[in-house]
Amino acid sequence: CVKEPKRAQYEGGIIVNPEFDQNIKGWTVFGNGTIQERTSNDGNRFIVAINRTQPLDSFSQKVQLKKGIIYTFSAWFQLSEGSDIVSVVFKINGSELVRGGHVIAKQGCWSLLKGGIVANFSSSAEILFESENPTVELWADSVSLQPFTIKQWRSHQDKSIERVRKSKVRFQVTHLNETALEGATVVIKQTKPNFPFGCAMNKYILTNYEYQKWFVARFKYTTFTNEMKWYSTEQIQGQENYTIADAMLKFAKENGISVRGHTIFWDCTNLQPGWVKFLSPNELREAAAKRMNSVVSRYNGQLIAWDVVNENLHCHFYEDKFGENISAKYYSTAYHLDPKTTMFMNEYNTIEYSGDHFASPANYIRKLKEIRKFPGTAGMPMGIGVQGHFAWGVPNLAYMRSGLDLLGATGLPIWLTETSV
Repeated sequence: CVKEPKRAQYEGGIIVNPEFDQNIKGWTVFGNGTIQERTSNDGNRFIVAINRTQPLDSFSQKVQLKKGIIYTFSAWFQLSEGSDIVSVVFKINGSELVRGGHVIAKQGCWSLLKGGIVANFSSSAEILFESENPTVELWADSVSLQPFTIKQWRSHQDKSIERVRKSKVRFQVTHLNETALEGATVVIKQTKPNFPFGCAMNKYILTNYEYQKWFVARFKYTTFTNEMKWYSTEQIQGQENYTIADAMLKFAKENGISVRGHTIFWDCTNLQPGWVKFLSPNELREAAAKRMNSVVSRYNGQLIAWDVVNENLHCHFYEDKFGENISAKYYSTAYHLDPKTTMFMNEYNTIEYSGDHFASPANYIRKLKEIRKFPGTAGMPMGIGVQGHFAWGVPNLAYMRSGLDLLGATGLPIWLTETSV
């Protein structure tokens, strides 16, 4: 959140009057309200939507989308008061609303929204903006919509791979007396990939030899599908059973496979052990503390990661029972029980579905900051877990890239923890 917005990316791309140097030329009112240009004390010009009565009441501009083109969007936003989620919305064919990105905008400073859309067919589109609180003024500046062909997009990816993932290596081969050994042949064989690549593992691997051979030949990282979850290890209150999880961990160790711990708690009401719903608040607090201590202490130092409170942007079972800081408290507790293991948030729709603002990169980062500021989490190793359940047609590559850029700016490792297509 900055005092003044930066210049429009790509000089605005196909947006007309992206920095409002020509008043509000090219922009029209959408819905109710009024739009006007204002100038900051530093001389910066921006557009404002006032007298709004509905979330989509804002300013808009029409553009033409071409089939197969990837459009990256960016703009800076500010509100007249408070804070709220602001979204960019593409209105296609006169009625379909496609959300292309979100940001938490605030009063007193400018926040950057990044996102975009992939055009599945050629059509006109109207760019709108949405704020859930219609009583506030919506301010915007430095708006950009830049088209890329698939070839251009791939070219950018290839350049990034060359820059980030590759480097030159020089070998010097010598005799024992350190004189140069001429004509030597050097053979390099990769024995283990440094880039983590894995697959979920279920209990049937313990009894199926073909499954074992298939898995060991391909993967060096795994997450147990259900076997470490609370509803699997304590189906009956007070009767813990880690037999299957222990055996799977033993198999993984024997075959050099690293294991992610999934999960200490799941924040969705319908995914608790069946007996949990009958507990009083005090009984639940005691049972949850026992669960935390039991599973984390049991596997202390044996895992590479813990999903601490699974999907706690969409679900709020423990927050509803114990208050909004309970997730952060659980992270702190897990960290002190297993201080060398990376603690992950794990969430769906953060990168794979732009229409879900609950788990948007902006909301993810907000929750991440809350956890890292909580007492007792200083020094805690954390990781970003994003799922990839692609069930809404063609993936929005522009949104995915912008989301990963925002998450990457935290400096934390990013793992694609689950994938389905």
